[in-house]
Amino acid sequence: MRVPHEWTCPTCGVSLQTPFCAQCGEQPVPARDLTLRGIVDRFLKAFTSLAGRVMRSFGMLLRHPGSLTVAFLQGVRKQYASPVQLFLLANVLLFAAQSLTRTNIFGSSLQSHLHQQDWSALAGSLVAQRLERTQITLDAYEPAFDRAVVLNAKSLVILMVPVFAGFLALLFVRRRKPLMTHVVFSLHFYAFLMLLFSLALVAAALQQWLGGGGLDSPRVDTVLSIINVTACAAYLFLAMGPAYGARGLVRVLQSGVAAVAVGGLVLGYRFILLLITLTWT
Repeated sequence: MRVPHEWTCPTCGVSLQTPFCAQCGEQPVPARDLTLRGIVDRFLKAFTSLAGRVMRSFGMLLRHPGSLTVAFLQGVRKQYASPVQLFLLANVLLFAAQSLTRTNIFGSSLQSHLHQQDWSALAGSLVAQRLERTQITLDAYEPAFDRAVVLNAKSLVILMVPVFAGFLALLFVRRRKPLMTHVVFSLHFYAFLMLLFSLALVAAALQQWLGGGGLDSPRVDTVLSIINVTACAAYLFLAMGPAYGARGLVRVLQSGVAAVAVGGLVLGYRFILLLITLTWT
């Protein structure tokens, strides 16, 4: 970058002859950057840079579980997307896939809560109280509930990250890892999980487009569920090695316990969504 003979930092008010302000990181803005061509160039550079970091991050996440967490904690930040960016992008991909296939993985429809969940009896009682209090029928309330639960599932999915991070802190309490280790691991794991679910939904949609039953087929649903659970457990097993230094049989047990905890968190999240949606809708 061409540096002017002298420029004044707009933030610090200091006169400089260097490319960047050493105190705040500001840099001079060339006149060409204020033109339409300059704005387009900056946008394209920023987009391609982010796209490259995202692709590298997803590649590392899938090919070397746990290594991305270690790299971030060691200070390698420029090459990869941040854990929060990766989580949010995976979230967008998942809900795009859910919109395409008209499914809702983390949330459940009102009929599912009433007839297909372990808490269906309790859900029936809570819904009956809600209908009595608002003086509306189930048929009138159901569409509003189903729309709201989808929106709530998108907005509140981040809640699973700190809960799982707290679980990891207890599981690896003897390792005395900083809290940030558990939070970053949790963000990367849920980014992987949502990317996995997205690929599974796209595969089901493709199978249906080719003439199969898609997710409506019990066989397809069972196969995808087995693949998802296996991949989830495999990721945790592989990632806990580099991230936590877990070894041997203890590593197998810890990854197994973590996988069961993930399943429990998803079920708990669905139940919490039921309570929140009943309260707000």
